[in-house]
Amino acid sequence: MLKRSNLYFANDEPVQVVTTYIPWVIAKGTPLVARKQTGKDGIYGRLEDCGHVMTTIREEVTARMPDHREREMLALPGGTPILQVIHTSIDQNQEPFEVTRFVLRADRNGLLYQMPVD
Repeated sequence: MLKRSNLYFANDEPVQVVTTYIPWVIAKGTPLVARKQTGKDGIYGRLEDCGHVMTTIREEVTARMPDHREREMLALPGGTPILQVIHTSIDQNQEPFEVTRFVLRADRNGLLYQMPVD
């Protein structure tokens, strides 16, 4: 399993930790392994190069209290909850090919979803 993690800031304040997991059988031999910068269209461009076209996403959103590591990484004041989003990308064969876990400060972030309803 390839794991890539990033810490995002707003005005020098940490606000989000993003960790992406890609099965090794997909990531092996791609720029995803060797380079921090993945090039045009980012991770999803490289995954499309491997034949995985995102056709569906699934997201699970929860609110909870942070663990010790999350509290430190995000410099959270005591009693501050986080939002956690588990994003799964599903390809044209209805197979999941990437999972990303977003951990966001609940006091500095919100979520907005807009999607068509059939």
